[in-house]
Amino acid sequence: MHWTLSPAVRWIALLLLCAAYLQGGLNKALDFNAAIAEMNHFGLSPAGPLAVAVIVLELGAAALILTGFWRWLGALALGGFTLMATFVALRFWEMPLGQERFMAANSFFEHLGLVGGFLLVAWLDLKERHDD
Repeated sequence: MHWTLSPAVRWIALLLLCAAYLQGGLNKALDFNAAIAEMNHFGLSPAGPLAVAVIVLELGAAALILTGFWRWLGALALGGFTLMATFVALRFWEMPLGQERFMAANSFFEHLGLVGGFLLVAWLDLKERHDD
């Protein structure tokens, strides 16, 4: 059986998938000092250029996904970024047992789910382009 989503439902689903990156990129752009502090918190250097790169990546890749222009590339970019950021920011296995470790572990695996979602978006977009 073959079925398709309405374009509006599909776009809303993609918007929801990108929501954290739109929010994060806008917050970093509007409070660049906080973005630099975040890079420093995770030991990333040089903090300023990396903060700019993250802002451009989060907003630019989300825009690619939402507009459909090279959607697969935007999805792979956010998927790769999310995977790397997850291993930098959510190292639950290094934390002592307790609530903080539990929350970090949950967030770690939720982020892996986002990576899977972005891989599906890239795969489906490439398949759609191939089939046309």
